[in-house]
Formats: sequence, C-alpha cells, structure tokens
Amino acid sequence: MKLPVIKHLLDFIEQNDVDFVLETIETLEALTEVPSLKDEELDVIGELISNMYGAVEVNKSIKEGVAKKEALNGFMQRVLGSIDK
Repeated sequence: MKLPVIKHLLDFIEQNDVDFVLETIETLEALTEVPSLKDEELDVIGELISNMYGAVEVNKSIKEGVAKKEALNGFMQRVLGSIDK
C-alpha cells in the first residue's frame, strides 16, 4: 500500500463519493478473473484494489470522527503491524 495513493484517493472520495471507488473495486475484482492476465498484471490490479480498500477504510474512520491525519497514521500502523506478524 502506498500512502500518497491512499491520500489522493481520499481527496477523490471527499470531492465525489465513496461509491465511485467501491464500484471501481468491484470492476477491478471482476478483471482478475480474466484467464489471460499475466502475474505482473494481476499484481498491479491487486495493488490498486489494496490502495482503494485502504482509502475506503480511512474514509470510514474520518466519517466516525477521527482526524484525517490520525486516521491515515492509524491505518498505516495497522497495515505495518499485520505485515510484521
């Protein structure tokens, strides 16, 4: 996951709507079922999906009243913590 990408997606969600991102996630997930995709292509799609889910999660925290910076930092700490395990 890349924090600058998640921040950019958060800006997009703030200016538009989270539903756009959720629908894009669904579309990308459907694309992963194309049998002719190469591993590298699947990796890129997976990274995009991962960043989009991250932005959705951070947006949810912000809607629950957490400050944007705290929501981003908390999310990245959870991600890094799960990698270490």
